[in-house]
Amino acid sequence: MNLLLDTHVLLWWLDDHPNLSYRAKTAIADGKNLILVSAAVIWEIRIKQALGKLEIPENFRQVLDQQDFELLDITVDHAHAVGDLKPHHRDPFDRMLVAQAKVEGLTLVTHDNRLAKYKIPILKT
Repeated sequence: MNLLLDTHVLLWWLDDHPNLSYRAKTAIADGKNLILVSAAVIWEIRIKQALGKLEIPENFRQVLDQQDFELLDITVDHAHAVGDLKPHHRDPFDRMLVAQAKVEGLTLVTHDNRLAKYKIPILKT
């Protein structure tokens, strides 16, 4: 299974937070699954950090590099796919993740029930 982590899921994984379900933890830890982190997730985290809404370690980049995750760039195809999405969700970062999941055939790991309206594979946290 190819999994795309949303922002909360990535932060919960790195923090071993109890909000991350056993099912999600198991899927992320399973070496058979490809785990992807979008540039949109890193972008959102760094914006929230810069605004003082989120604290992350000074060595956040190194912490992320230590994970067995693939990074997913944002492409022109992803940007165009956002324009084809119905307005079920207004958050631009989540809309990009939905577009990336659609274009790349990924399962989105998320806690956000509203994203299921996009008819993409979802692994609920």
